[in-house]
Amino acid sequence: MAAESTRAITRRQSLAPVAALLPQGNAAPLAGLVDAHVHVWSANTGKYPLAPGFTMKDLWSPSFTAEELRTHADAAGVRRINLVQMTWYGLDHRYILDLIATDPRRYCGTGIVPAMSDVSGPSPDQAMIELSRHGVVAFRVRGKSTRPPLPEMTRWMEHPGYEKMFAAGAAHNLALSFLMGPPDLPELDRMCGRFPESPVIIDHFCIIGRQGRFDEEEVAALVRMARHKRVMVKFGGFYALGKRQPPYLDMLPLMRRLVEAFGPDRCMWESDAPMQAKPPHTYEAAVAVIRDHADFLSASEKHRILTKTAEDFFFRR
Repeated sequence: MAAESTRAITRRQSLAPVAALLPQGNAAPLAGLVDAHVHVWSANTGKYPLAPGFTMKDLWSPSFTAEELRTHADAAGVRRINLVQMTWYGLDHRYILDLIATDPRRYCGTGIVPAMSDVSGPSPDQAMIELSRHGVVAFRVRGKSTRPPLPEMTRWMEHPGYEKMFAAGAAHNLALSFLMGPPDLPELDRMCGRFPESPVIIDHFCIIGRQGRFDEEEVAALVRMARHKRVMVKFGGFYALGKRQPPYLDMLPLMRRLVEAFGPDRCMWESDAPMQAKPPHTYEAAVAVIRDHADFLSASEKHRILTKTAEDFFFRR
C-alpha cells in the first residue's frame, strides 16, 4: 500500500502542469472540451423537412438549433461537437451536413444508415462511406431492446447488412454507435469478436441505471466489453440515469469501474443535449460531475475523457 501511495503521489506531481489548466470549485470553465453527443434540429421545415409520418408534435421542442446549442456549449468551454442525426429527419442528413460544412473543425456527425430494409436502397456500407466524405464518421445502431420490433432472428445482428457495416467500419475507421441496453451486449460481443478492427461506441453508459439502480451483472457485462480494444464508452445521459438529480454523484462508482476497465483513452464525455439542458438538469452539471467531482481521476485522465478521446476519434483522422 505504501508503494502504491508513493507512485500515486509521484504521478500526481508529474501532472501538476496539466492540473493547473483544470478549474476547481468555482473556477472558470475548462476551455476546449469536446461534446461527443448532441442532437440539433431546426424549426425551418421548409428547408429541413421532417420525414414522412412525423409532425411538429413529435419534436421535443420547436427547435434546438446549433445557435441555441452554442449558448450552452460556449459557457461550458466546449469547442467541438459531434452532431447526432435526429430520428424525425429519417435518412435526410441535410441539417447536420450543412452545419458540418460551415465549420468542419467544430462539427462532425453521427448518421443513421439502416442495416435492414424491405425496400431497395443503397448498401449500408456504401451509404456510410459516402456520408463519411461529408464529415459523418459514426453511425447509430439501435440494440434489440431499444428499437422497434423487427422480424425475429436467432441473433439480432444476424443479417448481412450488419456485417457490411462492421466491415466498412473496420476498413474506413467509421464507428458504429450503439443505443442499447445490457441485454444487447452478448450480440455486440459476438460481432466485435468477428470484426475486432471495427470502432464501436456504446452510448449513455449502455443505459445502465435507467431504472434507478445499478445491477452488478449488467455492469460486469459492460466491463467485459473492454477486452475488445476498439470499443469505447460515452459518459452522459445523466438526466435519465441513477437518481436523475444533479450533481449525479451516484454515477461516479460506475464511471470509476469503466475507466479502470477501458482506460480514459476509450471513455468520452457527452452532454446528450438538449435533454441535459432542461431544468433541473444543466449542461454545466454534466461537465462538472467529471471535472469537479470525479476525484479518482487525475487531471490528465479528466482531460482525456472530456476532450482527447472524442477529439482523437472524431476530429484527428
